[in-house]
Amino acid sequence: MFAYSVVNGIVGFFVFISAIDGTNKAGVIVGAVLLAVVGLGGGLGFGLVRKPWSRGLGLGLAIGWALWSMLTAGICTGLNPSLYG
Repeated sequence: MFAYSVVNGIVGFFVFISAIDGTNKAGVIVGAVLLAVVGLGGGLGFGLVRKPWSRGLGLGLAIGWALWSMLTAGICTGLNPSLYG
């Protein structure tokens, strides 16, 4: 979860700034897709390696993405529909 939190701290910051600006919807979309690919795609990829360390990292990435999405109401991960309106 720590690895995803670091990635979300960097990319999520730019997604949040793009959402505040209001004119750069493409930045929000790209950031949301990037965070989902890192969290869920990376989690699945590391889970398929089937080594103990990679499964733990994969679960951590996926759980980190889910927790950040829930705790920030989707703002930091780009899932909140009000970011696109």
